[in-house]
Amino acid sequence: MNRTTKALHCRINAADARSSVTPLYQCSAFQAGSPYFYTRKNNPNIAEFEAVIATLEDARYAVAVTTGMAALSTALQLLSPGDTLVVNKDIYGCSYKLFQRVAARMQFVLKTLDLSSRANIGAVPERTRMVIFETPTNPFLKTVDIAAVAEEVKGKNPDSLILVDNTWATPLFQHPLALGADISMHSATKYFSGHSDVMGGVLLTDRADLHEELRSTRFYHGTVLDPHSAWLLRRSMQTFAMRMKHHHEVAADIKGFLATRPQVAHVYYPAIDGCQLTGYGSLIFFDLREDLADYYDVFTANLKLFDTGTGMACVTSMVAQPYTGSHASMTPEEKAEMGLDRKLVRLSLGLEDPDDLKEDLANALDAMEGKVVQTLSRSA
Repeated sequence: MNRTTKALHCRINAADARSSVTPLYQCSAFQAGSPYFYTRKNNPNIAEFEAVIATLEDARYAVAVTTGMAALSTALQLLSPGDTLVVNKDIYGCSYKLFQRVAARMQFVLKTLDLSSRANIGAVPERTRMVIFETPTNPFLKTVDIAAVAEEVKGKNPDSLILVDNTWATPLFQHPLALGADISMHSATKYFSGHSDVMGGVLLTDRADLHEELRSTRFYHGTVLDPHSAWLLRRSMQTFAMRMKHHHEVAADIKGFLATRPQVAHVYYPAIDGCQLTGYGSLIFFDLREDLADYYDVFTANLKLFDTGTGMACVTSMVAQPYTGSHASMTPEEKAEMGLDRKLVRLSLGLEDPDDLKEDLANALDAMEGKVVQTLSRSA
């Protein structure tokens, strides 16, 4: 046999390696007879990651895709022209823009309601096909009662679908499927990754028909999570519970600290009722005092431990201004309708010592106060 030909067929038996963790299956195709067939359909690393998330969420099925936005796009394929889609008023800016774009092109009826209000839950139209919301909400961390939405909407239309973005609560602290949701969604880029080094999205359901349709859409649209990202996410899930415990404790501590600061007008933190939401992660919003709204750059310039940007839920802390960051794609009118202005600041708290974070925040807030005093003295 030609040496080149022989070299092409040199392979080891992965089972003989007896690795302590599942190796990376960085391949696009499998031999005939393999249950995986082709990575666009499935792959051992993807399947293992899906099994981990399904176990945590107590779901029968999981479908992993490239990003959280891809997860939303995949779910929207369940709709048909003429269907009514209801979305919560407080929602991630890019999600809202996606709904607008798809509704215009696919001729959906798009309706926005503040579903944190029980009265508005009752205002969901009878012929609604799908309801999508985050809880806690982005921004302002309001609670949407999942069970109440499911009961009200399905009471009017049993064929309606309830999709809950569970990214910020995570499967450790909230289980939408157990409360009546049809689909629970996650941006795996956030807490599942936890290290700002990989992107992904996951859709979970207990319904075999939805699982089959979502998986078929992923296959034909080519939005499957790649093996390396799946492998990295599976690795990160090994420390998921420990990271979330620290995030929960630090966020509660920082919330109390911010409430004592004279530069802070209001702190937003979700209601942990012990029933729907049993804990929380690392994201806190707060309003700067009115006269400090124009000094956000002074605040960030004096922070030493907080990186700036739209990243979140990772090992290091970050600060962002939703008005110009996560909701930048929305028009000024849309932001005003949401109640979003430049006073709002978002903190994503990492794994640093909380006393160090409080010292850093105190210094930056004091620097803003000093800048205001300096500006006033110059104008006097």
